[in-house]
Amino acid sequence: MKKYFLNLVAFTAITAVSAVLFSCGNDDEDDITNGIDDGNGQTSYLQIPATTAEATALVNAIYRPLQTLSSSYTFLLESATETTISFEEADDTRDGPQVSIFETVPSNWYPIKVFNRLYQSISATNLAIESIAASELDDNVKKPNIARARFIRGYNYFQLVQLFGEVPLILSVTPTDEERTTRRSIEDVYNQIVKDLTEDIGHLPEFATQKSNPTQLAAKTILSKVYLTWGQKPLTQSEVEAIKTSRTDPAKPPVDDAKLQEALKLANEVIASGRYSLLDNFNEIWGVINENNSEVIFSIQHHGDGVDAQGNHQTHCGFTWPKQAERDPHLSFADIYYEEFLSPHDSRRLYSFVTEVSYRDVHIDVLTWPISIVRSGKWIHRSEENTNIAVENQPNSIDHIDFRLAEVYLIKAEAAFFLDLPGVALEAVNTIRARAGVEALATLTAQDLYNEWEYELSQEQKHWLNLVRWRTYIATVLTKVEQFEYYKDAYGNIDQFKQLPDAIESRFPFYNRIHKHLRGKYNNIEGRFYRFPIPLSEQRTDLGITPQNPGYSEP
Repeated sequence: MKKYFLNLVAFTAITAVSAVLFSCGNDDEDDITNGIDDGNGQTSYLQIPATTAEATALVNAIYRPLQTLSSSYTFLLESATETTISFEEADDTRDGPQVSIFETVPSNWYPIKVFNRLYQSISATNLAIESIAASELDDNVKKPNIARARFIRGYNYFQLVQLFGEVPLILSVTPTDEERTTRRSIEDVYNQIVKDLTEDIGHLPEFATQKSNPTQLAAKTILSKVYLTWGQKPLTQSEVEAIKTSRTDPAKPPVDDAKLQEALKLANEVIASGRYSLLDNFNEIWGVINENNSEVIFSIQHHGDGVDAQGNHQTHCGFTWPKQAERDPHLSFADIYYEEFLSPHDSRRLYSFVTEVSYRDVHIDVLTWPISIVRSGKWIHRSEENTNIAVENQPNSIDHIDFRLAEVYLIKAEAAFFLDLPGVALEAVNTIRARAGVEALATLTAQDLYNEWEYELSQEQKHWLNLVRWRTYIATVLTKVEQFEYYKDAYGNIDQFKQLPDAIESRFPFYNRIHKHLRGKYNNIEGRFYRFPIPLSEQRTDLGITPQNPGYSEP
């Protein structure tokens, strides 16, 4: 049974503190309802815990903003690639579709939500660290809880720097205006991430059966991805400025060998620990009944709407229930191409690229031409394993898997590949392929490596990050989208559409909308989309962070 810990009084204070992280104009202390006068005319925002339970509650509150992002990352990251379209709203000028057709702006809800909620979690982290450090609790309570908090802060800053580039580093409960609004260099942010994930790692348990709990091995996993990304020299503000209107990817520079060697070392340590294993059956990774399985390394725990800050909407956003195949999905793959993305013998195909779903052995949803479009099935609540037979209701209670062992093998493979260790890279990729039941590769090209990331981790919110890291983003979008079936002129013209085999005239608006999204992706992709815009606050006010990312209007 899932366990849920949250001190709501503590969270009220955290929310109040986070509200002023990016407030504009003066810092009105009246906004902080939980300030404490320290007797010297200064206001402290700390909540000094007197018991272990209170310290634990402060740390557990850090996760609450993150629970709201589990499905939002898909709307932001997957929709901003060639693989995915978002029909979240009927109006294509709304938030989800706007990302899908590359018309994202600072007022779009998804960058607003992701950016601000990550900083809310960072605010809660800073509160927990300082409050617990100031307490009179024993070190055996203080140190593990501070280590847990720093783990999440490092994790949050890694998300931020990948999505938005240079960002403010806010490391205290009472940041100055300059700290809140000054964008720090890529190097500064990555150094802080490494510091948070390493300095107190010894106070975390090596491993935990509840995979939402920070551990040493989870920290090493994230660090391996940090060094893999950092070692491939993320684009700086000036580099993005130079390509903001370009439809050509920036040149990939020589890698930083030392950082990739660290990524490889850490990945090997996680694999060699023996604490995790690739499940024999890929399909047994997924679903509520399989949570905390031996392949999962770190996850965000969910109990569903009404219990969480927000349930994991990966489930219902990909499907419309009950029995509404002809209703536009919030999220889907962008083309019929994905029905054949994996070979029929690849065990990942059944759950990754779903073309039909049944309920009580009755066929109900056709997710392919000429009714609808292929969806990701990793988040379906199934009544029978190794099938696409679903339960009638699709609750949003599935945990969000952030890292699993298969990704560690791919991190190892990528680090080794760019370190010119082809044998090591090939072995790691073939380990993944063996579990999928497909033949081993004899040699490994860069494209083979890139493909394996997408075969294994499709719709797990990694694809945009990969394309940006590899500097292949623009070329991938342009070359893939132009070849898609639904990009063709016939899907933009009703008379031509009616001539297509098996066409259903009443479904033309649906396929025409897909067509418009694909044309939008193709026509609008530019170098500026290597980053998302620095957004507005959740109240739609300017956060005061300058400069804006290149190519986006100032908020």
